[in-house]
Amino acid sequence: MQLKETSIAITGGASGLGLATARRVLDAGGAVTLIDLPTSDGAEVAQSLGDNAAFAAADITDAEQFAAALDVAHERGGLRGLVHCAGAGRRMRVLEKDGSAGSLEDFEFVIRLNLVGSFNALRLGAERMAQLDAVDGERGAIIMTASVAAFEGQIGQINYSASKAGIVGMTVVAARDLASKGIRVNTIAPGIMDTPLLARLRADVRASLEASVPSPSRLGRPDEFGALAASMLENGYLNGETIRLDGAIRMAPR
Repeated sequence: MQLKETSIAITGGASGLGLATARRVLDAGGAVTLIDLPTSDGAEVAQSLGDNAAFAAADITDAEQFAAALDVAHERGGLRGLVHCAGAGRRMRVLEKDGSAGSLEDFEFVIRLNLVGSFNALRLGAERMAQLDAVDGERGAIIMTASVAAFEGQIGQINYSASKAGIVGMTVVAARDLASKGIRVNTIAPGIMDTPLLARLRADVRASLEASVPSPSRLGRPDEFGALAASMLENGYLNGETIRLDGAIRMAPR
């Protein structure tokens, strides 16, 4: 896929990994539609990125809102790419320290946001891409975001790990499902990335996290995620893969 003059939608695009991806796509001459919550700074961020950037407000778990946001990207020359970065965690355990059962509400919240939200992105993004004429044998590409927690979840991440493992599990199935439509599906599983959330940590905590990464011993940079996402969109033979972007980290139990 050539990114130049191609419409790419990016969820969670107002900050962090999504914003870094948007900048990479714009640098390659593409057009981006940032999809983020109505409460985000998405409109201002899109304006700051220039004429090839637009903003569409949506909750990714709301089918109607999300469909309308994707339509904004689709109307800008046809939606060819979707990078789905939106998601979140909420710490919980199977049993709390006092022996009480973990919160079913907290489990369902994260599963709905991360896993159901990713399926929503798959189905709604693919629906629009399938309407397009194939270019060099493909109609579009979708990239989802998992986490190293899909493989080595830590204590307190039972809901988050389950949601991200579900995304990894969907990847090759979705790629096979959508092959007849000429739509590729891949996933990035980032490690400890230097997002706005981690920027609020104390210096000693950040240093400890950096030391836990084998090489390079630092936090991942959002631009490194963006560079990988752009490359995965461009590489027409990459399909059905989950790629870890983590400096070779393997998470400890806690």
